[in-house]
Amino acid sequence: MKKSNKSEDNKGSLRPDLPYSGTDKGIRHVEDAASFLNEAADLNGEYGRAEDMYDMWGLGRRDSTVQIKSHKILIRFIAAILVTAIIIASVFVILPKTLPELFRGTNIELFVQKEVNLMYDDSYRVVNVTATNVLTRPDNTSARITQVLYNEPVQVIDDSDAEYTKIRTEDGIEGYVRAADLIDDTSSVEPDLHEYMLVISDTSKNVMTHASQGTLITQVMMNTVLYSDIKRDGVYQVSLPGGETGWVGSSGVIEIEPRSSIEVVSSRYFVSSALSLVNATYFENGITKQGISVNGLVYVCSCVNGIVMPRTLEEQMEAGVSVPLEYDAVTGDLMIESIIPGDLVFLRSPTGIGEYDEAICTDTGTLIMRSEAGTTIRLRNFTADSDIASRIVSVRRVFSD
Repeated sequence: MKKSNKSEDNKGSLRPDLPYSGTDKGIRHVEDAASFLNEAADLNGEYGRAEDMYDMWGLGRRDSTVQIKSHKILIRFIAAILVTAIIIASVFVILPKTLPELFRGTNIELFVQKEVNLMYDDSYRVVNVTATNVLTRPDNTSARITQVLYNEPVQVIDDSDAEYTKIRTEDGIEGYVRAADLIDDTSSVEPDLHEYMLVISDTSKNVMTHASQGTLITQVMMNTVLYSDIKRDGVYQVSLPGGETGWVGSSGVIEIEPRSSIEVVSSRYFVSSALSLVNATYFENGITKQGISVNGLVYVCSCVNGIVMPRTLEEQMEAGVSVPLEYDAVTGDLMIESIIPGDLVFLRSPTGIGEYDEAICTDTGTLIMRSEAGTTIRLRNFTADSDIASRIVSVRRVFSD
């Protein structure tokens, strides 16, 4: 009986030695909380003390602070800059200097260095105007031997005169030109310093300050030679005397490699070039559309079509091959069909004394020659029994059909 009561008295108690609280929720009594605090106080005063990260976890003093994160970022940033600088130096400085040496003598085209052989020493000058006269004497009233074109190199023979310089052209003609028309910087005519050689095949071309909507720098004439390093769609940037640059359109321009020659073409191209200068003003021994002679016409039109022709009429009378003149057995008249387009025709002067005239055959019975008035270059027709036919003394064939 007593046993049963004891069980009931201790019902709901967490510990048999504690009195029943009158509830079944298992909440600790107040006196239990006080004993818990007493137990915590017995832990030698360690409870609740701040942990020392250095002592507790073995971390260094730097690692135990939040500053380490920004410090590591700075180190990584500096390392990235150094790596980038090394890569840039390798690509743009170290490799360009070392790789050509490693591959020198091989056939790897990427590392073949272009050999530069300068053609012109300090005895040469370059023409800095559209064209300048080469005279027999240092006097503007003296006879004109020929002309030299813009950017054409000439060798100085005597520059003691302040106004005129005695020069020799590359084809051996000597004479005097205005000293002011020459410049001593020859970089614009050195073939090995440039990528492209351009020969003007139009009657003239404008050189502009910009590729589009630029202003005019100068005008260059047929057979002017320019050098270029930059080619874009429809235009070239060209080197000019004095170190300047300009732009020319690609139409009417022949592009070849420096130190190479223009391919020889058929006579019809030669005739076409000559026809483009019909009606130009006649100018004794001139070679531009601003004033031209027939021998000057033959010179520039031959050069732009692949045959280097001498400048003077006398030398042109020996160029190419001779064409035999054929005459009708009955009438004795010249058979003009034997003269074909492209042939050079030489005639006695109208007075029949000393001098000769020159013409270019453009079609059967048609010649480009000086007008009767001697003021322009004109097309003139002739027949077998005409005065022109009776004056023909020689025909030379330079271009084949």
